[in-house]
Amino acid sequence: MVACKAMLPLLSHFRRTFADLGLIVVVSTLASTVVIGIRQMGWLQPLELGAYDRLMQWRPMPGPDPRLLVVAVTEADIQRYRSLSLPDQVYAQALQKLLKHQPRAIGLDIYRDFPMPPGHEELNRLWLSSDRLFAVTKLGNATHPTIRPPAALSADQVGFNDVTVDAGGIIRRSLLFLPDDQGNTLYSFSLRLALRYLADEGIEPRGSDADPYVMQLGQSIFTPLQPNDGGYVGADTAGYQVMLNYRGDERAVTWVPLEDVLTERVAPELIRDRVVLIGNIAESGKDFFYTPFSSGLRDNQRMAGVFIHAQMVGQFIDAGLGDRAVIWFWPDSVETVWIVLWALLGGILAWRVRHPLALGTAVAAALLLLLLVCYGLFLKLGWVPLVPPALTLLLSSGGVVTYTAQQAQQQRQMVMRLLGQSISPEIAAALWERRDQLLKDGKLPGQRLIATLLFTDLKGFSTISERMEPEELFNWLNAYLEKVADVVQSYHGVINKFTGDGIMAVFGVPIKRTSREGIAIDARNAVDCALALGQLLEELNREWAAQGLPQVMMRAGIYTGPIVVGSLGSKNRLEYGVIGDSVNTASRLESVDKHRQPSPCRILVAQETLAYLGDRYEVEAWGPLELKGKERKIQVFRILGIRQGLAIAPNQPTAIELEI
Repeated sequence: MVACKAMLPLLSHFRRTFADLGLIVVVSTLASTVVIGIRQMGWLQPLELGAYDRLMQWRPMPGPDPRLLVVAVTEADIQRYRSLSLPDQVYAQALQKLLKHQPRAIGLDIYRDFPMPPGHEELNRLWLSSDRLFAVTKLGNATHPTIRPPAALSADQVGFNDVTVDAGGIIRRSLLFLPDDQGNTLYSFSLRLALRYLADEGIEPRGSDADPYVMQLGQSIFTPLQPNDGGYVGADTAGYQVMLNYRGDERAVTWVPLEDVLTERVAPELIRDRVVLIGNIAESGKDFFYTPFSSGLRDNQRMAGVFIHAQMVGQFIDAGLGDRAVIWFWPDSVETVWIVLWALLGGILAWRVRHPLALGTAVAAALLLLLLVCYGLFLKLGWVPLVPPALTLLLSSGGVVTYTAQQAQQQRQMVMRLLGQSISPEIAAALWERRDQLLKDGKLPGQRLIATLLFTDLKGFSTISERMEPEELFNWLNAYLEKVADVVQSYHGVINKFTGDGIMAVFGVPIKRTSREGIAIDARNAVDCALALGQLLEELNREWAAQGLPQVMMRAGIYTGPIVVGSLGSKNRLEYGVIGDSVNTASRLESVDKHRQPSPCRILVAQETLAYLGDRYEVEAWGPLELKGKERKIQVFRILGIRQGLAIAPNQPTAIELEI
């Protein structure tokens, strides 16, 4: 039996814990469902792509790629030749001077679909002289015609320079393969150059072991991008696409002006064994695009197309050599679990941390942790959701806060409905702080404790009521009881009932005392309260006498003993119940020997209460009295007053004396 009783608090704790976990799970699930639903509708894509760009900007840049060189056609070159499209002779001379220093590959990122004399024949001879030379084509569509490559080049020396542009004109993806209008598979310009470089390393593209239709370079597998990979939702992933793993902004690629190549002012080591791309960076060329780095720049936010193709070449070479792998993503199921986990964390934080400032700090720390984790994974080329888990964390924590605030309001209303305005501010505050332990299933559970009960009644009230109209009597009684309630509250008592012209007050509830001293403080508060009511009655009698009303006297009965307290009734109608034989004893003490009224305020206590009072009061023994309904007589004492030199003041139990 004792073991069962000992298990009850533990079982209650587990039940509350499971209820709390249930709330956290429900709120987190709802938050995750909402965010995942919004994400699937594409509404979060701009935010996720923006977060991707920011992570890309934060990555440390390793410096210029030592395997690449861009030969740039500048605005000065265009002005020098007075044409946006330079003559074939200029490019033939540039190619000859570059080939002399043995680059791995040279790519001309400038359209040469028709002759630009002089020098056209010379350029054609160069195309045929080396398998390290490559040129571009552009695939047409309904609105733009196809731009053909130089006729002298073989198909293996041609690559398309089409790019995939996201909303806002930002290039985040690389195109590897596209079908032409005859259904043939075409290679991208950057992939052609990278493969030529890797061929000298003995690395050739092949189908992966898991899927022969997926390209593998060295140990790197280029899994084609799907419409919902990463932060994309319904993206156009036609052809064969992967995320463009930028090395950095324009500083990631070394470049020299075309004029320096023509005048041989370029150091041979900048050309030897490198992939050289020739392209236009002049503003008049209009070959510029926004990149993930654009939002972090104030000036020159757009990157020339030739630099973007160079970054693609560098990515493919890195992947083939095993230096930098391809950007990867989690499957949808793992991303869902990831989002839900952060929702659970937000719910747990909101449930455990109730102080607003502390909760705000905890949530901010959780968001910082999320950012650091995502950034750490991004350094490992993992693009995992950042915005959705952040939103679920905020939503779930906000949901739990809203629920707990609403629950707290309901509990406060319940407590106030149970106890009304009859408790002191100190008890109300202590009760509210311990509401989770006090409130159970919408009620205050029954609790056994030792308290002191005070009953009062007016002698002579019938005479007053006979001389007043009912409405006048009602107002008079309300005014009297309001002052009585103020006195009781000031001594930390709880008025449980108004009994017509009297009260039933309890001292020592709803917070259980754990020591004899705590019980003694309640007993002294009850006696001091009765004495204070006697002083109040003297003042009121003087006022009533001035109004021509008869004098009244008061009887008070005080008893200290065990009781059971808790809410009684249904959820629709509750009251704070105080039950036990001690209640009856205190009531009988108030009404015993009504004819014996030696003073305007007669205060009787039993031996059980006197044992807690010490020598604080002057008392008069009335001996053993037979109380109505009691089988044995009770030792009764009358309180005459506080001993000289002491004052009537409410005693307060210390925090260590309180127990829920």
